[in-house]
Amino acid sequence: MGVRFATYLISFIHHGVKEIDKNDTHLEEIIPENVSAEVETVSEVEKSLLKILRLWGGVTENVPLGERWQKGTLILQPGDKTLKPKELPIEDFFHKIVMLRDRLRVLEQQINAHKQLSDADKVNLQQYITRIYGSLTTFNVLFRNKEHWFVGDKGGKED
Repeated sequence: MGVRFATYLISFIHHGVKEIDKNDTHLEEIIPENVSAEVETVSEVEKSLLKILRLWGGVTENVPLGERWQKGTLILQPGDKTLKPKELPIEDFFHKIVMLRDRLRVLEQQINAHKQLSDADKVNLQQYITRIYGSLTTFNVLFRNKEHWFVGDKGGKED
């Protein structure tokens, strides 16, 4: 969006850039509250949009697996060596971890938006979710980007 003396340049998704008179009766100005002086970058806007879509629309973002794990195999070896180990592609295991994380985030959002739960109940349930995230920090080693890590009570440190 651009600003001129008597008009705005507004970019519409399906109609491109249009110049709109500031006094147009169909134009509604929305003024956000508590806006900082900083200008958001496209990546910050994209992250915010992805978060909203993920939490409310069931959309999951593409979370990349760490490069060293790509095409790797997870081997679960029973204590009894006479039993056969279970092998599965790390990509499959990682996908399930990401789905678990996304579903926890949706649950967290639904709890926070629930109209019948008291604030105390919401805080109590939120603490359980935070502890679950903390229990899952072991799997952070699989993520390529630290921004996708599970974060528990310690604030982002891996166990």
